[in-house]
Amino acid sequence: MADWRKPRVGHFIGGEWGDSASGRSYLNLSPWSGETLSEVAAGDIEDADRAVAAAHAAFDGWARTLPHERQLVFLRAADVLERRGDEVLAALAAETGCGAGFGGVQLGFAIRLLRQAAQLAYRPAGELLPSDVAGTTAMAVRRPVGVVAAITPWNASLTLAGRGIIGPLALGNTVVLKPSEDSPYTGGALWAEILQEAGLPPGALNVVTHAPGEAGGIADALLADPLVKRINFTGSTATGRRLAEKAGRHLKRMVLQLSGQNPLIVAADADLDYAVDAATYGAFVHQGQVCMCARRVYVERPLAEEFAERFAARASALPAGDPSDPATVIGPVINEWALALIDRRVQEAVGLGARVLAGGVPEPPCYPATVLADVPDEAEIAQGETFGPVVVLEAVDSAEEAIARANASDFGLVASVITGDRPRGLRLASALDVGIVHVNDQPVNDEPQMPFGGVKDTGWGRFGLGFAADEFCELQWITTRDQDRDFPF
Repeated sequence: MADWRKPRVGHFIGGEWGDSASGRSYLNLSPWSGETLSEVAAGDIEDADRAVAAAHAAFDGWARTLPHERQLVFLRAADVLERRGDEVLAALAAETGCGAGFGGVQLGFAIRLLRQAAQLAYRPAGELLPSDVAGTTAMAVRRPVGVVAAITPWNASLTLAGRGIIGPLALGNTVVLKPSEDSPYTGGALWAEILQEAGLPPGALNVVTHAPGEAGGIADALLADPLVKRINFTGSTATGRRLAEKAGRHLKRMVLQLSGQNPLIVAADADLDYAVDAATYGAFVHQGQVCMCARRVYVERPLAEEFAERFAARASALPAGDPSDPATVIGPVINEWALALIDRRVQEAVGLGARVLAGGVPEPPCYPATVLADVPDEAEIAQGETFGPVVVLEAVDSAEEAIARANASDFGLVASVITGDRPRGLRLASALDVGIVHVNDQPVNDEPQMPFGGVKDTGWGRFGLGFAADEFCELQWITTRDQDRDFPF
């Protein structure tokens, strides 16, 4: 595969690469081989403060950049990313265990994201409003907020870091990016390299990395800093809740995209072959380490037995191994802790009476595609998000029963319904209490322009370039008079 190795990954602050203020670093290890990929700067609060200061200093100049100049940065960045595609795929495989299939999905999304972001420079910045006060012209004007902090995860590192920074940048904000310690390059330094080469001014994007277990100090510094006006976070509900509580003390707005317990509903009139294909991809893409993955598959009883047999057979046949091998479908989970957590939850479910239809035995550093049936509601795997290639299969008497069970979850990111009756599919979709529903598809879908986000404990706000202005701009009401006004005193 293409050579991408970076012996050292440093902070990117004010357009310059550098070490942490403390001089500390950590080793970024491959989840597949365990080998050292890079030595990475281990930042702390002082580094975060420097990054915010650099972003604040760059804000006025970037916000006032002419539209065509801002547009060209993103168009050039798309070309740079496309040219470096093979290298990026190799880096994703090595750093996050991402196979070629999902790596290609990430790469394609990121390129489209950049090209679509280029048009935001020419989007209308406001609108004229009717006023009942004679002689008054009223306007609602959107303007960038200033410094935006983006806290992003490792699992779809290229896509989710891009989503966290590109919309805010395209609208004229400046950004401080804190990637996961498990993806400091593909979720952080790589974006800095690309945008720097594309001509983004120094300070507009800043990247601060940190050692394992040390995210909290940097996140707290970003939340508390009055120069940071918005924060977006993608990650677990538990972490998102803690961040939101702290942000509330500072009256700071956040966009939160958190955990999912996503249902896939197979109606009795579905095409069985298609439903099995969709569920296999939707449950096991990137070894289940995608927030949109199907965690629960509900099948109406007329299809349930045959679906279970075919689905389990497909899961058992998925090849596991080296993510750099194009034939691999199930690569390594991100680390030993994640592997142990998946296995513990599967074994707990089995101890409570669940049946293993496929998988269920760890193959370090991989966990095989696993299908469980008869999982009791009290099992952890039935309640929260288990980030791995494990799916719960359940037969239901009706699609309406499936919807009731799905809506009982505390989470509400995405759902899918597979049916031969499209109007019925749309009716079922409208009854699901989630932010996203796909009819006759599996749940792992995203496009740069779509309103991506969930409800309930999955968070609030929406990513997506078409909706970024709602999250990362202030709306200012401005009036002007074309004649003097009479006052009562």
